[in-house]
Amino acid sequence: MPRFSANLSMLFKEVDFLDRFEQASRFGFKAVEFLFPYEWKKEELLERLERHGLEVVLHNLPAGKWGAGERGLACLPDRVDEFKEGLGLAIDYATTLQCPRLNCLAGIPPARLSPEAWFESLVSNVRYAAEEAHTSGIMLLVEALNSDDVPGYCLSSSRHMRDLLEAVDHPNVYMQYDIYHMQMMEGNLTRTIAQNVDSIGHMQLADVPGRREPGTGEINFENLFRAIDGTGYNGWIGCEYNPTGTTEESLGWVKKYL
Repeated sequence: MPRFSANLSMLFKEVDFLDRFEQASRFGFKAVEFLFPYEWKKEELLERLERHGLEVVLHNLPAGKWGAGERGLACLPDRVDEFKEGLGLAIDYATTLQCPRLNCLAGIPPARLSPEAWFESLVSNVRYAAEEAHTSGIMLLVEALNSDDVPGYCLSSSRHMRDLLEAVDHPNVYMQYDIYHMQMMEGNLTRTIAQNVDSIGHMQLADVPGRREPGTGEINFENLFRAIDGTGYNGWIGCEYNPTGTTEESLGWVKKYL
C-alpha cells in the first residue's frame, strides 16, 4: 500500500509553517516533506517533528534566488562555489532532522550557455553532491519539471533523468519522480514508473490540470497506486498539490491510506 507524506510547503497553508506539523499529524500523516527548511532553525524544526511524532523524508538543496525565478544551481558553471556551499547547508539540516533524502534542483541555464556546457556542469555538480551526501548517509535525488510551469528548466522528462544518471555514474543518485510533472510532459505513467522503478528514490503527486488533489483531474490514481504497488516500490509519495479548497477538504482521497 502506498505511503504518503504531507508536503508542508503546499498543504495546511491555513496556518503558519511551524503549525503545519501539528496539522499533518492530526490528519493522520506519519511523514512530512517541504521545499526549503532554511528560513527556520534546525532545532526548531526538529522539536516540531518530535513533538508530533513525525519523520521528515525529503527537502531540497538551496535553489538560488527562488523569488526571482531561479530553480537550482547545479547546471550553472559560474555558481559552483555557491552550489557547494548550499549543499553543505542542506546536508547539515538533513543530518540534524534525520532526513534521508535531498533533492537537487538542476536549474534553468541561460541562453548563452551551450547544452554541452551546462550539462557538463550539471554532471560534475550532481556527482560531487552524490558523493558528499553518501558520506553523510543521505540519498541524493534529481527531478524533472514540466516546461509549462518552469520554462527552460534543463530536465523535463524521465529520459532526461535517465541520461543524467547514466552520465553521473554514481550509485547514490536517484530520480525524484513527480507524477504531476511527468503526466504533463509524457503521460504513460504506469509504464515509465515500471521502467524506472529501480532508479526512483521518491515520488510526488498532484492531478492534472491545475496541480490539485487526486480526483480533480485526468489521472486515475486508484489504478496508478495499484500499478505502483505492483512494481514493488515501497518508498514515500509526497502530497505536493494545491488544495482546491481548504487542505482538510482536499484530503478525502487519502484518508483510507493513512
